[in-house]
Amino acid sequence: MYSESDLQAAIEAGVLDPAAADALRSHVAARRVSPLVDEEHFRLLTGFNDIFVSIASVILLVAVGWLGQNLDGEARFAQRPAILAGVLVAAISWGLAEYFTRRRRMALPSIILLLSFAGGVAMSLIGLVARLVPNAGTQIGALLLSAVALATVGAIWLHWRRFMVPIAVAAGAAAAAGVAISLVLASAPTIDGGIFWVVLLCGIAIFAYAMWWDVSDRSRTTRRSDVAFWLHLAAAPMIAHSLFHLLGVLDGAISIGTAATVIALYVLFGLVALAIDRRALLVSSLAYVLWALSALFREAGAVELSFALTALVIGSALLLLSALWHTARRLVVDGLPENVRIRMPYLDRDAVAV
Repeated sequence: MYSESDLQAAIEAGVLDPAAADALRSHVAARRVSPLVDEEHFRLLTGFNDIFVSIASVILLVAVGWLGQNLDGEARFAQRPAILAGVLVAAISWGLAEYFTRRRRMALPSIILLLSFAGGVAMSLIGLVARLVPNAGTQIGALLLSAVALATVGAIWLHWRRFMVPIAVAAGAAAAAGVAISLVLASAPTIDGGIFWVVLLCGIAIFAYAMWWDVSDRSRTTRRSDVAFWLHLAAAPMIAHSLFHLLGVLDGAISIGTAATVIALYVLFGLVALAIDRRALLVSSLAYVLWALSALFREAGAVELSFALTALVIGSALLLLSALWHTARRLVVDGLPENVRIRMPYLDRDAVAV
């Protein structure tokens, strides 16, 4: 299976003519009776060997981390993250990436190795901070945590410059959001539930950054589209979970008004998803709309069947939307102002060819 990134790499290397690549995309789109641009491609597996290597890598990294934790007697005694464990996990992850990412270009192992590298760096820094400042208060602890997150952002940037794994940009953006959240907690330790406003703003910022990458590749044929995909995947839960938490959806029984608001927001998310051709917002907020619609059915008297009716309605609606995605998207995009429409992903492959 070849991804859009593979095709673009072949074009850049001179192996494949651009016209031949466009012909291949059009042929695949015609066979699927759906424009390729609406499929939201991203590469996760290049073959079963990806799964094999990923399992082996996870086993090795867990073993290395465990050994590092046990070799660091002080960390084991104090039940703190071991500096040695984090350093070993980060170093092994980088070394494995030199072969499986840089040379073999394996998708799933590259994702796992990037996440383990970032986690190893963060773990070692947290262990170092815990050892140097063992009794830090809430404010100092939050400030130190922001410094750890900032250093992790730097490490992820170095990884991105070396290996160009698309998920690295999203991981760096999430770590940067951690910096902002930690700084707010350090400056306002009594903010409590108000921190969800900060999370919401961070999610919106990452969403805007994702759109910057998307706008630069309206045909979804380069690595920039893969980067945008992961950024949308990072932004969506931050937006959905913080927004619905602020509405008090999961605080207990919700009112009819709140349930209606949740459903209205989900419809709005659907319109945004259709316009930008990304489904992450719909997936991230799915649990909340299920809860809200179930509450409406209970209020209507269908107590025992509320969940079944909810699943039936939502499942049917999502399947219908999937089947008619391109048609619905055309209606939404055609209704946008011209200056917005020209920044949205192309509606069909013909537009790309022109």
